[in-house]
Amino acid sequence: MSERTVALTDVVAYLDAYLRVSDVPDDPNALNGLQVENRGRIGRVVAAVDASLATIEGIAVAGGSPGAALLLVHHGLFWDGNRPVTDRRYRRLRALLEADAALYSAHIPLDLHPEVGNNAVLARRLGLTSALSFGNHKGVLIGVTGLVQGEATTRDALVNRLATALAISPESIRVLPGGPAKVSRVGVITGGAGSAIGEARAAGCDTFITGEGAAHTFFDAMEGGINVLYAGHYATETVGVQALAAHLADRFRLPWEFHDHPTGL
Repeated sequence: MSERTVALTDVVAYLDAYLRVSDVPDDPNALNGLQVENRGRIGRVVAAVDASLATIEGIAVAGGSPGAALLLVHHGLFWDGNRPVTDRRYRRLRALLEADAALYSAHIPLDLHPEVGNNAVLARRLGLTSALSFGNHKGVLIGVTGLVQGEATTRDALVNRLATALAISPESIRVLPGGPAKVSRVGVITGGAGSAIGEARAAGCDTFITGEGAAHTFFDAMEGGINVLYAGHYATETVGVQALAAHLADRFRLPWEFHDHPTGL
């Protein structure tokens, strides 16, 4: 039986529209959308947080489905700007071309997407209800707040639920216990959003979940009266690419897989 493939142009057109990549403001180096094309057809979808060399080389050696891959990532190839194609950039591009793999990146468009976005997916996994948007990023609201339900109404219980949602250990989550032990409204902005603690507090949150923040954010939390849970930049951003890959694979009837390369950060 021949493997099923679809035209890369069809998939890219769908992703561009679904994620609104031309409408969502982002860092210029994010270069959202198709970053590397292939020969024109794909037979599988591979999701990963970063377009690292380990991720790209893993496409060719993974035991998953055969066929040219579309690699979906949150952090693309060009975060370091306009650089020569040498050293590690050359090695990454060479590995992509040798595998006939296409690369598509979605940064802020994936963070804020209401269905498959990092923030929306994590909020749903936490069981937050009465969801509202908050957190300004270049003129758009990126974060999600919601009310805690069930058994996670204490800070410690929420930490355990967050660990389960991200498949990490509770001990790996850094807790800044500036707010109440009994929690109610939780704000979520994945990645490196420690600078948004004040916005979470202004949105009525007693607890804020993100990946990481600067040293001064300890005092922002403790003096601002808000709990902050730092669950890791990488870990908090694994959920969106997986949700997007599953959605895309279902729509185009393709297999998908997730390549996990934790950074510990």
